[in-house]
Amino acid sequence: MLNSNLPESELLKSLLQPLLEDFQYWFGRSRDLLETKEISFLSQQQQSDLLARVKHAQSEVSTVEMLYKATGGQAGVETAALIPWHRLVMECWQVGMRFRLEQSTEQKQDKETQD
Repeated sequence: MLNSNLPESELLKSLLQPLLEDFQYWFGRSRDLLETKEISFLSQQQQSDLLARVKHAQSEVSTVEMLYKATGGQAGVETAALIPWHRLVMECWQVGMRFRLEQSTEQKQDKETQD
């Protein structure tokens, strides 16, 4: 639970900093997946487009992090800017889950044919 007695800058720091770190983490994982794996249920164009959107979002998050640090934690982010990042993370999660599910299913089938 948040402490309502925290000064505004401390409240911002306790919320924004971890949120930005989470976005960077998930965009990094997604970028790694999209750059290193062929995702069978996406066309090359869809995969390329998703990768481009992830790279763009990473750049935006990095810019916000730099501004936040440059202002000593006094700069914030409008919720409207966070919503597209959140949606993109959700889309990447769905792609990642489906990819892992398909990989798991393929491995099971391979094992069954070997037995």
